[in-house]
Order: sequence, then C-alpha cells, then structure tokens
Amino acid sequence: MLQEIRDKAQGWIAWAIVILISIPFALWGIQSYLGVGSETVAATVNGFEITERTLDSQFQRFRQQMREQLGAAYRPELFDDTKMREEVLNRLIRDELLHQASDRMGLRAGSNMIQAAILSMPMFQKDGRYDQQSYERALRLQGLSPAGFEERVRTSLVAEQLSLAVQAASFMTQREIAESERLHKQTREVSYFVIPAADFKLSDTLPDDEITAYYQANEGAFVTPERIKVEYIHLDAETAGSTVTVDEDLLLGYYENNQDEFGLPEQRQASHILIQVTSDADQVAADDAKSKIEALAERLKNGESFAELAKQNSQDPGSAESGGDLGFFTRGIMAPAFEAAVFSLEEGAISEPVRTEFGYHLIKLTGIKDGDVKPFDEARVEVETAYRKAEGERLYFEMAEQLADISYEDPSSLEPAATALGLSTQESDWITREQGAGVFAKPKVRTAAFSDDVLQEQNNSELIEIDGTRSLVLRIQDHQEASVQPLEDVRTQIIETLLQQKAEQQAEAEAQRRVLEIAAGTSFPEVAGSYEVSGPLTVKRNDTQIAPGLSSALFRADKPTAGTSSQGSARLATGDYAVYLLTAVTEGSVEEGANQQREGMRRIVGRDHYEMVLSDLESRADIEILLRSDDE
Repeated sequence: MLQEIRDKAQGWIAWAIVILISIPFALWGIQSYLGVGSETVAATVNGFEITERTLDSQFQRFRQQMREQLGAAYRPELFDDTKMREEVLNRLIRDELLHQASDRMGLRAGSNMIQAAILSMPMFQKDGRYDQQSYERALRLQGLSPAGFEERVRTSLVAEQLSLAVQAASFMTQREIAESERLHKQTREVSYFVIPAADFKLSDTLPDDEITAYYQANEGAFVTPERIKVEYIHLDAETAGSTVTVDEDLLLGYYENNQDEFGLPEQRQASHILIQVTSDADQVAADDAKSKIEALAERLKNGESFAELAKQNSQDPGSAESGGDLGFFTRGIMAPAFEAAVFSLEEGAISEPVRTEFGYHLIKLTGIKDGDVKPFDEARVEVETAYRKAEGERLYFEMAEQLADISYEDPSSLEPAATALGLSTQESDWITREQGAGVFAKPKVRTAAFSDDVLQEQNNSELIEIDGTRSLVLRIQDHQEASVQPLEDVRTQIIETLLQQKAEQQAEAEAQRRVLEIAAGTSFPEVAGSYEVSGPLTVKRNDTQIAPGLSSALFRADKPTAGTSSQGSARLATGDYAVYLLTAVTEGSVEEGANQQREGMRRIVGRDHYEMVLSDLESRADIEILLRSDDE
C-alpha cells in the first residue's frame, strides 16, 4: 500500500501539491521576518510605539496600587476599567512626550545621580543603611532587572529636572500675593446652634410598600459579592528551617564562614578628592582628569593639607565641604576599585590616583575600627538561628520548585504535592475578589484564586510567590456567585436608613424655618430656643473648632455689610443641621508671612505651568490612539 502511494506520488501533480503546501509555510516565515503579527500597538507618540503589553502591565500595577492605598475601602464596581485603561494610556503618552522633550533639551541623569537616588530610597534600606539584598529582593518581586529599574530611575530624575526648571521659572506678582493673603488669612465671626436629626427620628415602623420600593430602587446596595473558599498549601522558609537537623560541627563551620554576621565587621574611615570623568568619556577628557588628579597628588606630597585641597578642588558635592570626609563604612559599600584601595592602606596613608566609574580619586585613610566578633559559645543561639534561616531558605527554593512541578503535573488535587513534601493542606475562610484575611489579603493571591484557570477550569493554581521566602498553591473548594440579599435579610437595615433620611429632612426643614425667623428680625438666642448657642467665635478657614460642613458654608456665605449680619444653615456629616449667624469678616494681613505665602503660591503656580507645558507638548505632538474600546 505504502509503495503504491510512493509510486504514484511522482510527476507534475505531486510537485504542484508540494508547491501549494510550501506557499503558506514560506509566507509564515516571511511574516515573522517582516514583523507582521508582532505585538499589538496601543498608541504611537511621534513615531514611538506604546505596546498593549506595556499598557496592560502598567494598568495592572495601577490597580494594585489602588487596592493597596484604599485597602478595604477599595470597591471595583466604583471604577470603570475602560476609563481607567484610557487614563493609564494617557499617562504613558505624557511620560513618553516628557522623555522626548527632555532628550531634545539635553537633560541627562548620570550614573552617580542614579546610584545616589537608589541608595537613598527607604525601601532598599535596612537599619538605616542601604542593603543590597533588600534591593535585589524588591526588584525580583516586581519582576524587574537592575538595568530596567535603573532606567526607570533615570527617566524619573530627568523628568524631575524639567519639572524643577519650569517651577523655578515661575513667579508671583505682589498684587497676586496680596490677594491670596487677604483670602487665605481671612477670619469670620460666627454664632451657631445645632439641630440634631435624632430629635425628629420616628420610632414607628414603616409601610411595607415603602420598604419594598426602597429595596427595589437600591438593590445594588444589598449585593453579596462573589466569594470562594480555597484549599491551599502554604510553604515558607521559616517552617522549612525548623525541620533542619543541626549538630555542633555544622554550627561551628557556619560560624567560621560567616563571622561578619555575629558582630561588627571592620570599618574604615576615608576622605577623598574626586575629579569627575565618566567611564565612557573620550580619551582627551580622561587624560585631562588624570592630569588634574596627578597635579593634586604632587601638591599633597609637597605637604599641602588634604582637607583644604578637597574643599577647593574635589568635585564630589556631598563631601567637598567637609574636607572630603566620607565617614566610616564597611566592605561592599563603595565601588570595587575604591574599596580595594581603602582596605589596602595604612592609617594616615594616601593612595595613588584611583579610577572608578565616577572619575579619578585620591584617597586618604583616616580611621580604622577593628571588627568585633563574639566567641562561638556566646553566639551559639544566634548561629543556630542564622543557620536554620539559611538552610530554610535553601530548602524553601528546592521545595517550592517541587511544589510547582507536582501541582502542575496533577492539577486536579493538592494531595500528591502535600504528601511528597510532607506538608498539610489548609482551608481558607470566604474570600472575595477584593477582600481576604492573612495571605489572602495580598491582591496577587486573590487574583490567582479568581483566575479562569482556577475558578472555571478547576485546576490548581501556579506557584504564587507572596514574598522572597513564602509561596503557596491553591485550588477552589467552594464558590458562591454574587447575589442580592433577600428583602427579609435587610429589612431592618432599610427601615433604619429610611427613618434616618426622614429625620434629616425634618431637621433641614426646621433649620430653614429658623433661618427665616432670623431674617425676619427675631434675635438669634430667641430663635435658638432650647438649643445651646456657641459663639460668637472668630474662626479661620478650615478651622478645627467648628465642623467642616459648617466651615465650608460659612466661608461661602456673603459678607455682611457694616451693622448687619448674614444667616444660613449647613448640613453636618452626622446628618444634623447647624444654623449660623455671620456677624463680621476681617481680611487677612498682607504683611504677615508674605515671604512664606509667596513661596507657597509660586510652587502652586509652578505646578500649573508644568501642566501647561505638558499640555502644549501634547497638542503639538503626532499622537495616534490605536487601542479600541470594548464598545467600538
């Protein structure tokens, strides 16, 4: 049979079939070379493409930031995803416009600026000092490479330069400052009394039809959100470390190899003189910097003061004023070549010129603090804790890899993974898309739990990394769709709401009635009746001695003319109503605090000018939005 097919697969017919089959493969290959079918573009900015992948990444980051900032108050139904994506895309477009404008202006951020910015970021510090492990861990959790993060910092620093330049060029006229002072420091004299809504609250029950009508009109307020329960395996380094078997020889070996952990490492104090030249500078610039540093080295040999030469010649703005002093530091802080020179010097000695990425240095060793390590017997508890932690982290990564593999190979159950690793499965409480307790408070964990693969396909989740030493795998155990609570379950809540609304309406009507009495000439104390009168008080804007609702209404009220007063009412946050009498307005003093006010206003105007610059860049740019909304 096969031979017969082979014999007949000859001649021009066979070749025609081969050619026809080859065409799609050829075009498919050409397509990949031409870039057809590459990443979807969301927008172009003067020819620069913003891909949909970038937009999705920034959108997810934005949503996560919203969740973290708002916490339990975050409610996804209040946000329109389409509009939010449009807003994120607009931010990306503005960022690119800003980047392009900064590049045209020649604004730059050098490596030393980027390094200084990263070293000063609190998120990368431990015990008040920069910590390399914290830096690497934070970048790993965000899925960023050091180069990618440094580029973000560079872009941010360049953008900050443009912002500062625009704001520094902004100014305020004396008339504008005077008018601002007059309004900002204006005071108003007021008397007021409060009519509590509780005085009008009914205790009677309400008609069923009114309760039903409210329920039907506000069903969205009584929705129980979609929720799930999950079964999960939680893996962490601390638990893994507690299972490690230790003996004295192991601990002693760890102690000998990691003595820096059990005391203070050697510290050295140094001063330096820096002549800046970048690592990628041309030979002429490098030779010029080298000549300058060699000339300074010769002057030091002739007996001139290191501190004075540093003050006069060092191009390190952070240390020049202090004679080049860098304080005490340990290994691992400075650039490798700089560190090698420092730790090879004797106290008081001055190095030969040293080249780093920042330029040429002359270094003087001014102090040494020897390391102080505890004896093993004193440090034994610390040694065991550190050893278990180190071994726990090693085991954690091994077990995490096994957990990921086994739960993927058998996606229908967590039992095989639990048995293989000697772990137990756990069960969660109810979790919603926006709320959970413990590890389920993490948005990334809830996102995984509600993913289609887990929720709809009933598979195990992928390994979810909570932080550098904790992770879990989960699967759905129970699922309840979002539903409107039955009327009977929320009847009491509706009755309380309706009674409160009616009470507030009555309080508002009573307040308006008494305002009219004041306008008709009845004295304020007489109108207040049994309600306690506060005042007269002299208050400023946003004064804390009166309720915010009253303050807002008071400073919107018309100024009374000489010998008259103004009256009105204001709703307070509690639902009560305040009736007030405004009797005097005193304008703010122009002289008092004028300098501070000028600077504050200049910053505000500077921010407005910066927004105007961005708007102008946007209006003159060639921007094309390619992303289509869902309803198009």
